[in-house]
Amino acid sequence: MERLLIRNVLSEDHIGKQITVCGWVRTIRESKGFAFLVVSDGSTQDTLQLVIPKEAPAFHQLQRCNTGSAIRASGILRESPAKGQRVEMEVSEIMIFGEADPEAYPLQKKGHTLEFLREISHLRPRTNTFGAVFRLRNILAASIHEFFQSRGFLWIHTPIITASDCEGAGDLFTVTSLDLNSLQRRADGGIDFSEDFFGRRGYLTVSGQLEAEFLAMSLGKVYTFGPTFRAENSNTTRHLSEFWMIEPEIAFADLQDDMKLAEDFFRFLCREIIEKGEKELAFLESQYKRISCQELARLAETSFAHMSYTEALEELKTAKESFEFPVSWGVDLQSEHE
Repeated sequence: MERLLIRNVLSEDHIGKQITVCGWVRTIRESKGFAFLVVSDGSTQDTLQLVIPKEAPAFHQLQRCNTGSAIRASGILRESPAKGQRVEMEVSEIMIFGEADPEAYPLQKKGHTLEFLREISHLRPRTNTFGAVFRLRNILAASIHEFFQSRGFLWIHTPIITASDCEGAGDLFTVTSLDLNSLQRRADGGIDFSEDFFGRRGYLTVSGQLEAEFLAMSLGKVYTFGPTFRAENSNTTRHLSEFWMIEPEIAFADLQDDMKLAEDFFRFLCREIIEKGEKELAFLESQYKRISCQELARLAETSFAHMSYTEALEELKTAKESFEFPVSWGVDLQSEHE
C-alpha cells in the first residue's frame, strides 16, 4: 500500500480508511491496554498519534521501538476521542526500519537549546524548530520562483566559480587546486596561480549580477536565485559567509518599474508564507518572539512610501542623532542612516 504523508492524512478525509504512514517516533507510552505512539514524518508541523491495542500482533514489536525509531505503520484512521487532535490511527501492522538506543538517542520530549542542537546537526531537523525553519524556507523558495515565472522572467544559472569580483568588494573566497603546503611564489612574493586549475586565480562568486545583466539584454527579463559567498568576517544579521541571493534584471525598465517589482515581490512573499506556513510561523512566534504573523499580515497589505535620495538626505540632516558617518550629497547611505 502506498504511504500517505501525515500532512495529507490530517488535511484530507481518510476517516474509516486503511492507510499506511512512515515516520520517526517522537514519544511512546502505554496506558490501559494500549500503546500510544506520536509520529512525525517531517511533512507538517503536526504529528499523528498511533494507537496499538495490547492484543494486536503489532504490540509485541514495540519492545524494539523507542523515541527516534523509524517505522512504517498500517491501520484504520479513526476520529479521536482525545482533546487536541481530530484523528488517530488504530494500528494493525507495524514495521521497524531503524531502532534507536534510548540511552544514546539525544532528542527527547523535553525542549533543547539551540546551542545543544548545534552539536547534533544531523538530527536537529527532527525538532519542531528546525523542521519549521526548513519548511518555511521551502515555501519561500517555491514562492520566489512562482512570482518571477508568472511575470515572464527566466531563471538563469550563473557560475559559482569565477575569475572576477562582480561588486568590487574585495572579500572573496579563493578556489584553488594548488598544494597549499608548497605554494610557488612570484618575484614580487605573490602566489603564482599560473599552475592552478584555471591557470589564474579563481573565486567563489559574490554575485551573478554581471551575467544577469548581459543575459537580460537578449532574454528581456531574468533572475538569479542561488548561493553567493562573501569572505566578510562580520557577525551581523546582514552578513553571512554563504547565502542565497535573488537578482532580477529587466530590459526596457526604469526606476519606477524596479520599485514596483520590489514592492509586489515583498508583499507576495508575505502573503504566501502566511497562507502556506501558518502553523510553522505560529510555532516560531510562540517560542522565539522574533516573528509576528500579525506584522507579516500588515506588511502584506502595506503601501511603501517613496522618497528620493535627496529627500532622504534632507530628512537625515534634521535628525537629532549623531551619525558615525555624516551625511552629504553623493555619499552612500549606511545602515545607521536607515
